[in-house]
Amino acid sequence: MEIVTDSGFVPRPLDGVRVVDMSDGRAGTCGRFLADLGADVILVEPPGGAASRRTAPLHGEVSLFFSTHQANKRGVVLDPASPDDRARLISLLDSADILIESSRPGTTHEPGLSPEEVSARDPRLVVLSITDFGRTGPYRDHVATDRVHLALGGVLSRSGIPGLPPLLPPGPLAGESAALQAAWVALLAYLNRLDTGHGDHIDFSVHEAVAQILDPGFGVGGSATGGVPASDLPRGRPEARHLYPIFPCADGHVRIAVLGARQWRGMWAWLGEPEEFADPRYDKVGVRFQAADRIYPLIGKLFRDTPAAELVEQGQRHGVPIAALLAPGDVLNTDHFLARGALVDLELAPGLTGRVPTGFVEIDGERAGLRHRAPQLGEHNAEIFAELRSRTHEEAPSEPKPVRRHPLRGLRVLDLGVIVAGAELGRLLADHGADVVKVENRAFPDGGRQSMTGEPMTTSVAWGHRNKRSLGLNLRSPEGAELFKRLAAGADIVLSNFKPGTLESLGLGYEVLKGVNPRIIMATSSAFGSSGPWSRQMGYGPLVRAAAGLTSIWRYADVADSFSDAITIYPDHVVGRAGAASILAQIVALRRTGRGGTVSVAQAETILSAMADHFLAESLRPGSFTAHGNSAVSDAPQGLFPCAGDDEWCVIDIRGDDDWQRLCRATGHPELAADPRLATAAGRLAHHKEIDEVLTSWTSAHEPHRAMALLQRAGVPSGAMQRVSAYRDDPQLSARGFFAALDHPYFADPLPAEARPALSRGLADPGLRPAPIQAEHTREVCTQWLGLGSDEIDRLITEGVLEETPSAQAAANTGLQK
Repeated sequence: MEIVTDSGFVPRPLDGVRVVDMSDGRAGTCGRFLADLGADVILVEPPGGAASRRTAPLHGEVSLFFSTHQANKRGVVLDPASPDDRARLISLLDSADILIESSRPGTTHEPGLSPEEVSARDPRLVVLSITDFGRTGPYRDHVATDRVHLALGGVLSRSGIPGLPPLLPPGPLAGESAALQAAWVALLAYLNRLDTGHGDHIDFSVHEAVAQILDPGFGVGGSATGGVPASDLPRGRPEARHLYPIFPCADGHVRIAVLGARQWRGMWAWLGEPEEFADPRYDKVGVRFQAADRIYPLIGKLFRDTPAAELVEQGQRHGVPIAALLAPGDVLNTDHFLARGALVDLELAPGLTGRVPTGFVEIDGERAGLRHRAPQLGEHNAEIFAELRSRTHEEAPSEPKPVRRHPLRGLRVLDLGVIVAGAELGRLLADHGADVVKVENRAFPDGGRQSMTGEPMTTSVAWGHRNKRSLGLNLRSPEGAELFKRLAAGADIVLSNFKPGTLESLGLGYEVLKGVNPRIIMATSSAFGSSGPWSRQMGYGPLVRAAAGLTSIWRYADVADSFSDAITIYPDHVVGRAGAASILAQIVALRRTGRGGTVSVAQAETILSAMADHFLAESLRPGSFTAHGNSAVSDAPQGLFPCAGDDEWCVIDIRGDDDWQRLCRATGHPELAADPRLATAAGRLAHHKEIDEVLTSWTSAHEPHRAMALLQRAGVPSGAMQRVSAYRDDPQLSARGFFAALDHPYFADPLPAEARPALSRGLADPGLRPAPIQAEHTREVCTQWLGLGSDEIDRLITEGVLEETPSAQAAANTGLQK
């Protein structure tokens, strides 16, 4: 069933790439994303079907989880225990470029089918092994769920309201985010294969990915922490709601994000220009926050009796960033998402249709998303087995051992990205060898560089812009725009997360740059996308989360107006991975066609797609996608339990009857295991308060890591609430070399930084060159990329077309410039 009717063949960047997907669970998003980008993804299921065919949310006997995660794939059923099917599976793997698998370490495989054996048999194959904690280390045999990963990944400890227990973030944010990083790494390895002939075996840990993607403690951050590194935040839940306050209105709530001076002047005018706040010192965000107890009541009174939609319209007129807090049901009927094709009606089964998010990105102006439903069991057996007889596999590489390398070396990138999402995308490319030049201008500075102390370098910038160079260039001057075009003529990629239309207004849109360089790839990201009624709205992460329905469900289930997402910077880092993986797909297409193209990511649609199964459930059962807080969802016990110590907690998240029996044995409660009332998930949910009371008594007697160790030893999904400050003591992260030491001349001691996105045989670890001071490399870049002489550079600096740092100017004057 085609959702989009194609007029003839529509090329997609990964056309011709074959992926065999033997994973299950949320790893399915990795294969789904590659399928969205055009890969031929073949889902291999055992007789009886994958477990995810029975994964909640369910609608009758239809798994909405399976319907969303396995769409755009073809499917076969194979029994590896059968000699004939094993031979077919090996033939299928021989035809593949990438294998995705999620078998637990120590799993017994049929002969020749372990990840290690498959990789050894076909040295050209990229094998991506996705597991909860990786294939090595003391936690390799631990079991986890999304909630367990949120606890161990440092996300839970920062979520919630001071004075209340920590709050489990809603939805499947951990696993879905990790799956996009897995796709990014798989395409890095595939690109490396195209250059060297060597495949790879990638040991991918969801635990490590969550620590890097969801509010990373050692990565670029936004304003939510007030400039304080996450590792230095207080033990409890930081109070951050004043940064992006939420106010009641006539028909719900709205959120504002007034950060810049110009935005504040718009808010002040909207308030009627109260004399009390006319002083220019209130242009500074820190001063306003100190006066929040006087300013916010005025705003609350202004908003109280006006509908949200009207407030958003008025806010846009005043230049005030504002968004309505939408519930998931409201999101499904929002004109903007429907106009962009971000939501469509999908036929799940005969007579059953629901509304579902379509995908993460747009490629060359077209949605790279849903094209056909998930496969029925064994639907494509005959079709695919017939293809195997006609498809030939490439020759194995002549060199027996791969050399670890950076597959993006030699690529030139012009990076106009700002704040978090923009910084992260450029950093990902720079980490793997691209020459990334951050183009910036003091008149319109990157907000990510601004600090409370005015220092030219912060830990956030040091992490987020490592391995880059910086060019000071005024794009608003005619000569500056011409210089940018000259740079683009020799570049491979341009990155931007300006508001849609900004580059076009500067005369530097894609069509212009394509005329200069037909091979150029341009990747953009924005809050709501480049088309639709909201495309020109001002959008920060907190406003995106509000408009996409996430804020409304990120709250305590039993505490009114307890919205608790102010501290997070989700989905910025996820947007970076979606953009980076899509750029790699476009590079693959460029090698095939000789033409560049575009990538566009809307932050709001990243959120929708990450929770596609839940939005689909909401369309079929209105009111089902709501805030659960720390409560059990599909079984009991599921949630947060207090442990010995001050503000210490452990997540326990059982998945069914077997976990329940293991839990009862591990905690010394055989009477609960034998209680017929608790023999089913429905029974346990009905009596969850009784179970929680018994379990709380047990966890309260144990330190959280001790409770986790006892439960994991029994095979029960559980995780201690870990703070970012404890990352460096995490035995699993330490054993797998998660951290590297990042030296920077502005800091006396090396900064702990993420070492790599996954363990790999063929990908070299990222470089660790220090992030640049603004305009630090202006002379160097202009000389190397444009061939300008020093007299010409001096003239352009004098005329304000170029900029350089004072330290760079002093070095040039004394002949010390390198």
